[in-house]
Amino acid sequence: MSGADRERLFLENAAKAAAGTCSVRGTGDLPDALGRIVAMDSPVYCPGVTELEKAAAPLFPVRAADYADAAVTVEEVFGAIAETGTIVCVSAGGRAVQAGLLPAHHVAIVRRERIFGTLDDLFAAVSGAPPTNITLVTGPSRTADIELTLAIGVHGPEKLDIILV
Repeated sequence: MSGADRERLFLENAAKAAAGTCSVRGTGDLPDALGRIVAMDSPVYCPGVTELEKAAAPLFPVRAADYADAAVTVEEVFGAIAETGTIVCVSAGGRAVQAGLLPAHHVAIVRRERIFGTLDDLFAAVSGAPPTNITLVTGPSRTADIELTLAIGVHGPEKLDIILV
């Protein structure tokens, strides 16, 4: 599967799972995309560890020092899986995978070259030195009780937006 095919399939499957999706050409287009997705008066947690996060962090006037105090987390994630529209968050580099799970809104930034075709492709890529924790997220959190009443945002964010860079 070509890179363009993986990208198309990932975006289609993420949208089917109720995630908001956006594709930008490069870092220079990131501020406009984030401005459309994130309410600028919301407390935002952005780790500022990667180059993409460093480009995003100054955009937010209300910054939360900890994800527990944030309404929104904006972060670059490890990658994505095309066949399911799943984002991949890992604990490598001291990252807290809870940062994308606790706030009500998670904005995941994914690099195009980090889209894996399948789950097997992801595990093959990390087989040499797997991170301690890998969290796979497909769409906003949803659960149903015994009466089949669907609830959004109970076990994770109620809103997930993905920006492909």
